[in-house]
Amino acid sequence: MVADWQLVGDIGGTNARFGVIDCATQKLVHTQRFNVAEYAVFTDALDHFLQALKSSHQLTKLPGAVCLAVAGPVESDVLQFTNSSWSLRRSDIECFFQGSPVHIINDFAAVGHGVLALEERDSHQIGGGHSVEGRPIAVLGPGTGLGVCSLVAVNGRYEVVVGEGGHADFAPVDPQEIAVYEILKARFGRVSSERLLSGAGLLHIYRALAQLANKPVLHEQPEQVHKAAAQGVETLAVNSMQMFCRVLGSFAGNLTLTLGALGGVYIAGGIAPQLISFLESSEFRYRFESKGRFRSYLTDVPVRVVTRADLGLHGAAQFLANES
Repeated sequence: MVADWQLVGDIGGTNARFGVIDCATQKLVHTQRFNVAEYAVFTDALDHFLQALKSSHQLTKLPGAVCLAVAGPVESDVLQFTNSSWSLRRSDIECFFQGSPVHIINDFAAVGHGVLALEERDSHQIGGGHSVEGRPIAVLGPGTGLGVCSLVAVNGRYEVVVGEGGHADFAPVDPQEIAVYEILKARFGRVSSERLLSGAGLLHIYRALAQLANKPVLHEQPEQVHKAAAQGVETLAVNSMQMFCRVLGSFAGNLTLTLGALGGVYIAGGIAPQLISFLESSEFRYRFESKGRFRSYLTDVPVRVVTRADLGLHGAAQFLANES
C-alpha cells in the first residue's frame, strides 16, 4: 500500500496511460494502459484506473498532486485532443480530485521533462558525435501524431519549450516524395509533416506508393505495413518504411537547423524503439545531414532513439518533482 502518492497520466490519441508516484521512494508504480477507443469519455478511463487502485492497492486517500499530459493544446479550459474524440474540461478535472493540485500539460512537454531525466542506457544513438553542452536539444516523436518540443538552457538548467512543429508544412525533397505530396494534397488540401510521420502517416505513404505503382493495397493498418517491411516479404511495404525514415531524417535535420540543436536530437514515442533497425539501414542519417552548405553543421549532432518505456509518465513525474 502506498501512503502518500501522486497521480500521473499520459493521454494520447490511441492510448491513455496512468501511474502512481510513491512519494516515499519517488518511483513510478501501478502503471496501466487503456485503449482510448474503448471509452466514450476521458473520465471513464480515469475512473476505471482509480477504482482498480482502490480495490487492489487500497489507495483510499486522494493523490497529493496530479499531472496529466495530454495530446493537444492546453491553453484553454476545454481541452480537445488532437487525434481522438476525447475532450476534457480543466475545471471538471479539478473538481474530480476535490482540491488536489492538478497540472495539465502538453504530452510532449512531459516527453521533454522525461528526456532530461534519461540515463545513457535509455537511448540508442544513430550517428553523430557528442552533444554540445548548453546548446538547445530537439525532441520529436512519431506516434498517433507527430510531437515536437525543444529544450533550451536558461540560467544553467534546461527548460521545456512546447510547440506544434508536427503540423508545419511537409517539404518533399525528391520526385517520389513530390508525387506522394500531390496525392496527399488532393486528399487533404494541406499536407503537414504529421500526415507522413505518424502511424496513420505510414499508411498514407503506403497507399500513395501503391497508387503510383498501380498495385493493390494489401494492408489496412500501419502495424501491418511495419510487420511486412520487417519481414521483407513485400517490396511496397519496405519502400514505404524507407520513405518514412528518409522523411523523418529530413524533418529532424530541419528541426535541428531551426533550433540550433547542437545539444542533440531525441526521437521518442511508443513506436520509436521499433524503428531503430530501419533507421540504421535506411537513408535516415544521410537525409538528416543532407542540408547543402550546412552539412558540416549537422555531422556531429547525435540523434538518439529513446528506448525507455513510459517516458511520458516519467516526464509527468519529473514535472511534479520540479513543481515541489
